[in-house]
Amino acid sequence: MILSLQNIHKAFGGNQVLSDASLTVQKGDRMGLVGVNGSGKSTLMKIICGQEVADKGVVHAKKDMKIGYLAQRGVVTEGQTVYQELANVFLPVREMEMRLRELERSMADTADDEMLFIQLCSDYQRLLDAFESENGYGWQSAVMGVLSGLGFTYEQHSLMADKLSGGELTRLCLGKLLLQRPELLLLDEPTNHLDMEALAWLEKYLCDYTGTVLVISHDRYFLDRVCTNVAELLGGTIEQYSGNYSAFSQKRIQLFESRIKAYELQQKEIARQEAIIARYRMYNREKSIRAAESREKRLEKIERLKKPEQEEFIRFRFDTARRSGDDVLVIKGLGKGFGDRVLFSSLDLHLRAGDRVALIGPNGVGKTTLMKCLAGDIHPDSGSFRLGVNVDPGYYDQHQARLDERKTVLDEVWDAYPRLDQSTVRGALGLFLFTGDDVFMPIHTLSGGEKGRVALVKLMLGKHNFLLLDEPTNHLDMDSCEVLEEALDGYTGTILAISHDRYFINRFANKVCVLHTDGLTEYAGNYDSYLSQLNPLGEQEPDAAGITKTMLSKVKRRARATSEQIAEQRERVRILEDSIHTLECKILEYEGKLANTDTYKDTSAAAAVTRDYYAVKANLSELYDQWADADEGLQMLLRG
Repeated sequence: MILSLQNIHKAFGGNQVLSDASLTVQKGDRMGLVGVNGSGKSTLMKIICGQEVADKGVVHAKKDMKIGYLAQRGVVTEGQTVYQELANVFLPVREMEMRLRELERSMADTADDEMLFIQLCSDYQRLLDAFESENGYGWQSAVMGVLSGLGFTYEQHSLMADKLSGGELTRLCLGKLLLQRPELLLLDEPTNHLDMEALAWLEKYLCDYTGTVLVISHDRYFLDRVCTNVAELLGGTIEQYSGNYSAFSQKRIQLFESRIKAYELQQKEIARQEAIIARYRMYNREKSIRAAESREKRLEKIERLKKPEQEEFIRFRFDTARRSGDDVLVIKGLGKGFGDRVLFSSLDLHLRAGDRVALIGPNGVGKTTLMKCLAGDIHPDSGSFRLGVNVDPGYYDQHQARLDERKTVLDEVWDAYPRLDQSTVRGALGLFLFTGDDVFMPIHTLSGGEKGRVALVKLMLGKHNFLLLDEPTNHLDMDSCEVLEEALDGYTGTILAISHDRYFINRFANKVCVLHTDGLTEYAGNYDSYLSQLNPLGEQEPDAAGITKTMLSKVKRRARATSEQIAEQRERVRILEDSIHTLECKILEYEGKLANTDTYKDTSAAAAVTRDYYAVKANLSELYDQWADADEGLQMLLRG
């Protein structure tokens, strides 16, 4: 273990962000830190690196451990070029190299002085060993490799670092941190502003990283490829799970269901005990009152389980008002540029009813511009496109430019659909978590995620049969992304969506189109299918979870075996619970007899009832022990 957080509390004003949060990180872990927006992920990371101080709790870190932290907004040195900013990481190595050259000259000048020459040779060898261990011969190629991997062209190497855009600055700071290779690497949303090629490079880099990684990300595909375990921040506390994001998603559901069941069983038992106590008190005899008081004391000692809370998330579905013709969109020779810069040209595309197309390509190639052309917001420079018969397009703009900042949430949606009554509009907004007075908030006061939800409400109510979606998962938390994917699963219309979210593409797409300056290249299938077509030898390539097909078959076999064990253990727990219930009913029957004075008219019969009563109680106690062991075994299987 290299890092341990115990019972961390942190509040800002009256807002309690972290409460009793505990976390352990082992050497070599690549841990994903997930949670809804505002759950305290960045705050926790700042506490780990010392930028924030916890109000309560303890942080234990390995002594003299080097920690590297990438904030969402990076800082660079003024007056340095892009290349110099990264090269400065190796300043000690460069100084070693200068010292080596000095020693070489001194050795050449003192060849006649044997003692001095031997001393210089010894110094030279020690420094050379240190130089080689610090990658002295390879630091330049390391800098060039990181710059290339993160999408910086050779022409950008000479740009001033402090003049870069926000996205470029984040990428540069990420590169600087990777080259420093700290023991513990803290990354806050490193996937922001990276195109797919840069994401793939970063994933491989982190998978090969010899240190420990703690990363905040909303990119589920990235978390699947990189992470060996996941920690979720929920309600101020932390739950840790082994495995990648997909494993975490399944285990979280299982754990929630298990806790709900345990809570409901305890509530049932508490209600049963309270009913017994009430019945004893109803007899109003000294013996029954003592029995009631004894049970009350035992009941007070029970540690009450808190009812598990589940985060709210949006629930909705997309419908179509009518079916379109078979030909939905036909593009021929489309081209668009701005000034001397041509974004794309000679673009052809034919979409048919039911197509679900992901449009991908590097940043700046014109994907959003193409979408705006199809939505009618801008005009192409050349070529043409036409929509088919009965095609009713709906457009989702990632920048929400079509929302009127002056209107309230309710008016924005209602004005778009004036024939709907207010209760219908408010009901639709309620599906997207706009309830009560939330609907009267002005659009200009909303966050990016809230504006995105307003746009989705409008899109849902439109019942369009052709959806044009520009980065629909931006600003949505993971749970909301999954609900969007489920809504699109049941959609019968046609979809053309721009997305960098590879997990999302895998869920919805049956075709991937890659946009180039001179047209489009089409690939059948989802994102993983597209990758396999790029690499015909994909049999040995890792899948989205970072394992090969051979390994995957082994994992599936183990999963089937585990599923059978879980089913057997669940059946054992169920049988024990039924047996416990039967014995509890018998105990109630015996207690009723023992509370009845007529029982004691026959002393031998009363003695037999008493013996049977205590025998059943002993059996019940043994069954409770067996049930506790069986249930603990079940929980261990569910946790993996």
